[in-house]
Amino acid sequence: MKPGKRLGRWGTICGGLLAALFLAGCQTDTPAPRFAEVPGAIYPAATNLPAATNLSSAPRTANPGAAARRPGSFEIISVGDALLVVLSDIPVPPPPFEEHVNESGTITLLHNQSFHAAGKKRADLEKEIHDRYVPDYYKFLTVTVKILNRFYFVEGEVRSPNRYIYEGNMTVLKAITSAGGFTDFANKKKIRIIRSDKRTETENGVKALEDPSKDLEIFPNDTVHVKRKIF
Repeated sequence: MKPGKRLGRWGTICGGLLAALFLAGCQTDTPAPRFAEVPGAIYPAATNLPAATNLSSAPRTANPGAAARRPGSFEIISVGDALLVVLSDIPVPPPPFEEHVNESGTITLLHNQSFHAAGKKRADLEKEIHDRYVPDYYKFLTVTVKILNRFYFVEGEVRSPNRYIYEGNMTVLKAITSAGGFTDFANKKKIRIIRSDKRTETENGVKALEDPSKDLEIFPNDTVHVKRKIF
């Protein structure tokens, strides 16, 4: 083969290789989209970083201390309370109802009507009872709800374990004082409080005596149990 034709063939081959390298350099590393792209839409750049957490929408842990507190007002009805309900201003008034708020928080009155009482104020329960009976059963009705004596209980290593009338503004140390105080065998550092809903809490009576803010509040139907000291 003549030298001129050989050079021409090699030139063609080299030119093809250079063109292929140039086209490969112009391509990007962007992978093909998995779904069809909508014309005019703006797509976010791909990233390997984890998505940022939206703090405003992230679930928050409830404050267990807030859930454990219960109102100590005389106006708030609790499970276990004895209620005297008087229905008057009707043609044949029934005898007063003395009802205990059961574990489901309800009471049952005239015409087998049930009312949820626990957690409500006396006035709110009175209005609910009135609105249930008027005008479906009676044209006029006056409802009076009275919370009868409430009690708290003190037991264990106290001098006079017993039940005591709850008169409001009661704490663990005050309850123990009303029961005659600690015995000589009392474990003052580990006092157990059993709430009316069966929850339990513990108080260090020694620290509570030094810092009254650590003296837990007592509510109706709560029990304060003072354990015996282990020698």
